[in-house]
Amino acid sequence: MELKVKKIITNEIAKRYQKARKKEKNNILNEFCKLTNYNRMYASYILRNWNRKIYLRSNGKLIGDIAGETKKAKRHKLRIYTDKVINVLKKIWYICDCICGKRLAPILKEIVPILEKHKEITLDDKTRDLLFKISPATIDRALKEERKLCTLKTKGKTKPAILLKHQIPIRTFSEWDDKKAGFVEVDLVSHDGGEIHGDFIQTLDLTDIATTWTETRAVKNKAQIWVFEALEDIIKQLPFKILGIDSDNGSEFINNHLLKFCLKEKITFTRTRPYRKNDNCFVEQKNYSIVRRYVGYYRYDTEEELNFLNKLYKVLRLYTNFFLPTMKLVSKTRIGSRVSRKYDKPKTPYQRVLESAEIPEENKMRLRSLYKTLNPAELKRQIEELQEKLLNCMKKRDKIREVERDMCILVR
Repeated sequence: MELKVKKIITNEIAKRYQKARKKEKNNILNEFCKLTNYNRMYASYILRNWNRKIYLRSNGKLIGDIAGETKKAKRHKLRIYTDKVINVLKKIWYICDCICGKRLAPILKEIVPILEKHKEITLDDKTRDLLFKISPATIDRALKEERKLCTLKTKGKTKPAILLKHQIPIRTFSEWDDKKAGFVEVDLVSHDGGEIHGDFIQTLDLTDIATTWTETRAVKNKAQIWVFEALEDIIKQLPFKILGIDSDNGSEFINNHLLKFCLKEKITFTRTRPYRKNDNCFVEQKNYSIVRRYVGYYRYDTEEELNFLNKLYKVLRLYTNFFLPTMKLVSKTRIGSRVSRKYDKPKTPYQRVLESAEIPEENKMRLRSLYKTLNPAELKRQIEELQEKLLNCMKKRDKIREVERDMCILVR
């Protein structure tokens, strides 16, 4: 029997059943069970409660429905996090580069006083207390719609260097002490915009495995001289001494310049296995989260664009290393077909550097002094301003080249 038919029958019989006396109810119930094939206990429950409101302890109101199903009435719960709190949270979330709730919640107690100090936000005591108590899950729910509004990949351009590969060992993870600051991974990010002809700018990306400290520099092309020069400049800026460098098999890294430098400075130089991108997983992650997110997938190939990129990276290193927390994988366990991953507490690279016992106290003092002068909201504004200038520069270049192509066509 179809559900619609059962509903019609139940509606008619329930009216008689609820008005009938005890003896009559027995006959009506027998008749109803034969028609619907319901269990007698279940059938009596339906007829008894059809179109009636049931109160179940203090858990709320249950309203009867066909076939004995129930729907819980909507509970009007008082909101703890009002629009005032959510609006402030949105502003902080935007300043912190729209990171997830798990990364944002732990740093709210640290970043809120900094933003108040620089008069970026003004809070009363109640709003401040609520922000400090808010959970990661609540942050994600509150910002769900905003996140939807904020949502690029290209093929790798690495050309293998064959001659020196046998002199540089393949890295095995047992050889490196990844818990000690100074063991870094390096990689190049191509800014070709999908057009691989001619020279175009590359970004040298260096990431420390222990502290997640990341430095980036833009170079003219993949020439060894520019890459090595940028790497030397980065090493001078790092708050710790380089102990090991791990690169891919590209000729921009596997060359005599870098090999001699590592031997001279007593730096362990290793390379990844060919075609195993995950061997350099730490820097590959930063290739997207830092370089691609802020620079995009456009083509950059002029001197002006190179200058703008390096100005952007100069501000970006302060913003990402001092104010954007990272999470590191602690353990990974397979249970049947599921993989359970556990991460450590989110911390900024700056905090991880301060916690490192190997880094000299003098370097930590310099970082603390610099940290006190920084305003994350101002850094964010500077980044957006430089991004806009870089984009305008690229559009201007494209217009000039389009006019030049049109002129060439007319001349022909």
